[in-house]
Amino acid sequence: MKITREFKTGLVFVAVIALFIWGYNFLKGFNLFDGPLTTFYAEYSDVEGLNTASVVTINGVVVGKIISIEFNKDPEKRGNLIVEFSVENDFEFSKKSIAKIYSTSIMGGKSLAIVPSFEGEMAIPGDFLKGETESDIFTSVSEKLSPLQAKVENVIVNADSLLVGFNDVLDAKTRLNLKSTISQLNEVVTSFSKTAKSVEELMLKNEVKISNTLSNSDRIASNFAKLSDSLASANIGMTIKNLEETINNLNGVLSSIESGKGTLGKLVKDEKMYNNLTNASKELEELLREMKLHPKRFVHFSLFGKKEKGFEGETKQVEINQ
Repeated sequence: MKITREFKTGLVFVAVIALFIWGYNFLKGFNLFDGPLTTFYAEYSDVEGLNTASVVTINGVVVGKIISIEFNKDPEKRGNLIVEFSVENDFEFSKKSIAKIYSTSIMGGKSLAIVPSFEGEMAIPGDFLKGETESDIFTSVSEKLSPLQAKVENVIVNADSLLVGFNDVLDAKTRLNLKSTISQLNEVVTSFSKTAKSVEELMLKNEVKISNTLSNSDRIASNFAKLSDSLASANIGMTIKNLEETINNLNGVLSSIESGKGTLGKLVKDEKMYNNLTNASKELEELLREMKLHPKRFVHFSLFGKKEKGFEGETKQVEINQ
């Protein structure tokens, strides 16, 4: 049987079409030679550049591809995106696993990674996994810099307000006063420098005297320490004991006087004795006054021993033999 040229051309054309169909589906994630695909779904509000050329990985190993990305037709979830992806590996994971979109390079390429979980019921084809999006380096930096930017802007605004207020305070008169104050401060510093220099010169001139004074102070302190040691070693306890005994004796005497015992006590407490002593003192005083005024009444001088009567029957005779 002879194969015609037309048959060969048709056969090549069919093969090209089949290869095109296989390649197209392969690029979409379908492998016609692998049989039915194991597909899962995940929902996102933003896929951040994920497309049907992106791969699906588990722990860094490519296990599938993105099949399709379509908008959710549910009116309540309008705007969300449903991503269908295939898993060509027999690796099993639970329904609690996470489908996370992450960056594969700094240029912004995206892939889908399944973070497997083995708790609960195992996932079956057609299940929805929880979708998450991992921030890329630029998004992370932007998120961290945003609060810092707000703080910097706030600091700049406060600094601007401070400078405006500072300019309002530093008017022409205030600036002149400030210059005058600084000038006076310079004069004070200069005066203080001169004073310090004078004190230094005085210290140098009287260095010997100051040294002697300090030596004398040390000597006085040493002598005082020795005196303190001497007083500590003296029998101060016995002296204090004797002083206490003397005070006790004195207190006993004062108690006796207070209670009217003894002559001194009776004199202090016995009113009758006190009156007698007072009257005797007065009579003695009158007698002395009378003797001073009228001595002849009490004393008679006779050279010849003649007796003479005194006034009112009282006579005193004094003979002086020569």
